[in-house]
Amino acid sequence: MKTVAQIIQTKQIQQVHTIEADATVLTALQVMAEHNIGALPVTEEGKVIGVISERDYARKCVLQGRSSIGTMVRELMNSPVTTVTPKQSVSECLSLITDRHLRHLPVVEDDQLVGLVSIGDLVKETIAEQEELIQQLEQYIRGEV
Repeated sequence: MKTVAQIIQTKQIQQVHTIEADATVLTALQVMAEHNIGALPVTEEGKVIGVISERDYARKCVLQGRSSIGTMVRELMNSPVTTVTPKQSVSECLSLITDRHLRHLPVVEDDQLVGLVSIGDLVKETIAEQEELIQQLEQYIRGEV
């Protein structure tokens, strides 16, 4: 099974966009819209301290009648943040996402943000691995190996 590092290398988007905890929610939404992404790691003094997503905005801002202009990211973000390392496997990440009901995992190495994996990235990789295994088994059954 592949590692998080291998998934990050194959992603077309190499840069991870972040937002400061003291930025407004409106700024976070603008960054997400500009880059066509659904979540941002939240940083403070260069460290990842949370994650804010479109889902957080909908549930914690819009539904509560709060203003995206006057609300700070730190008020809506999910914290404490669950992170993974580049050495962790896809399976470990899927377990974390499932157990903790998450959609995004910041990838941290030596206290530095090096990537972000989503549930979509992990499911895509799992499906690709299963398809490859099926193909190998079919070849074995047909005696092609």
